[in-house]
Amino acid sequence: MTSITLSPGLKGTEFEPQKVSWSSKDVMLYALGVGSKPGDELDFLYERRGPKVLPTYAVIPGMRAMGNIGKTIELDVARLLHGEQSVEIHRPLPPEAELIMTSRISEVWDKGKAAVIGVEANFSDDEGLLFSTRSTLFYLGAGGFGGESGPSTRMLNLPPERDPDLIVSYLTQEEQGALYRLSGDRVALHIDPAFAEKAGYARPFMHGLCTFGFVGRAALQGLCAGDPELFISFGGRFSQRVEFGDEIRTRIWHTAPGEAILQAVTQDGKVVLSQAKATFKV
Repeated sequence: MTSITLSPGLKGTEFEPQKVSWSSKDVMLYALGVGSKPGDELDFLYERRGPKVLPTYAVIPGMRAMGNIGKTIELDVARLLHGEQSVEIHRPLPPEAELIMTSRISEVWDKGKAAVIGVEANFSDDEGLLFSTRSTLFYLGAGGFGGESGPSTRMLNLPPERDPDLIVSYLTQEEQGALYRLSGDRVALHIDPAFAEKAGYARPFMHGLCTFGFVGRAALQGLCAGDPELFISFGGRFSQRVEFGDEIRTRIWHTAPGEAILQAVTQDGKVVLSQAKATFKV
């Protein structure tokens, strides 16, 4: 597909179906990359216990859908930020899979100084739809192309004005980025000090989707007692970066049966994942 410039008419663009597969080694490596440890989470790390698959593993094949955007639109990667991410799980992910991915551009918004580009993807096997993903990219300096600004989401999924019902905390490690990148996100920014400095950062920092995996683990443990069978959906907005060695504290508020609002902060109170919501089976 030939690259073209950004325009409102790109909304609805469908990409060619793609084959996607993974092995039990892939899902166990992902679990390590987002901080799972033997003990309560042994089922996600040991083939003789399944392994079970973390629901947020869905973002790994979902990256292929984001990659399709770059095949269609002329993008300057240095000006792209991952804005939002969500997953919807229709059946628990198996440890081995061969799927077909269908994807499309779901939104193109003109924010003036920036643009927002969204992509949705569905993943199916012989039994039907297995899971869906949605991602948005915030494209700095790409606004002003004449599109609609889109709906305001500033008030979406805000935490209630009360103490959280539950806080689940996980400590990240110095090697977190080195582990996580082996699941497929090889961006040098998260491991190479020289590259990070050239990009304007003091040091490499956590992948946003690695943070997403840490918070997804917290939702799975706090809302589903660690059982992927009970997990339905999870999504949120990336707010600030996580440094290696930070503690990620996921605040959880029950708001309705089977629904919860989440907010992830570091040990110093910095919000790193905001406007997040999870749904689960009661």
